Amino acid sequence: MSDQPARPALRWRSSSYSTGMNNCVETAPSGSGRLLAVRDSKDAARAPLEFSATAWTSFVSGLKR
Repeated sequence: MSDQPARPALRWRSSSYSTGMNNCVETAPSGSGRLLAVRDSKDAARAPLEFSATAWTSFVSGLKR
């Protein structure tokens, strides 16, 4: 049994570039909007990773270079 409180359901979004083949990264606001939850659509049952807005923006900016 976990001491963690139950998490509310997250509203997941897929990229507009997703092909619908269940091979994308999904994101959802988390932590009262302070964090961004990220998961692999192929493994939706696994706990998502959570990032601050600053960390996520830095990561995505690095991908664009």
